[in-house]
Amino acid sequence: MKILIGDDHLLFREGLRRLLEQLHAEATFIEAGTFGELIEHCRGGEQFDVVLMDLHMPGWPGFEGLREVHDLQPGTPVVVISASESLSDIRGALDAGATGYIPKSSSVKVMMGALNLVFSGGIYVPPGAITFGAELAPRRRAADTGGDRGGTYGLTQRQREVLDCLRAGKSNKQIAYELGLSEGTVKIHVTAIFKSLGVKNRTQAVIAAAAMAS
Repeated sequence: MKILIGDDHLLFREGLRRLLEQLHAEATFIEAGTFGELIEHCRGGEQFDVVLMDLHMPGWPGFEGLREVHDLQPGTPVVVISASESLSDIRGALDAGATGYIPKSSSVKVMMGALNLVFSGGIYVPPGAITFGAELAPRRRAADTGGDRGGTYGLTQRQREVLDCLRAGKSNKQIAYELGLSEGTVKIHVTAIFKSLGVKNRTQAVIAAAAMAS
């Protein structure tokens, strides 16, 4: 496993690397202290298995920087590990495609669990961000007054099953296999889920699902 760590604090990079070594002893690490260095590594031709990065590093261009990392490392999970717990930063990162957001204030146990979840294909967001999901489609929730649809944003039973799979970090291929569907049908359900929840991507859908369950 190849892991790219971007953070301007050397001690934090070292501490994070030691935590990651406990999860993946054979992992190799590349480190960057500025956003410019991070981007150079991303466009250097090497494909990483995961990118862990801070916000507001020297040279940070804003959340467009996250999109640039995604463009240079297509398909690679990009996880923000930041001292900021601002809801606007969490929203901005998720909107820009981050597949997780881990506050630096998290305990070692929480950090380990969050990283393990990410490496297993899941998505981690801080508990406080669940309120973001609760805000995504309040009008739909208020409108859902019939049968068992209250609190489910009008999703069908099959769509709720697909959403549960999304929460588990499963790919369309895995969902198709488990539910006995074609990948094309899964994509249709995922698109319908996004539309019903008023979200743009899987991460936001997962947050909204957590809000539904609360």
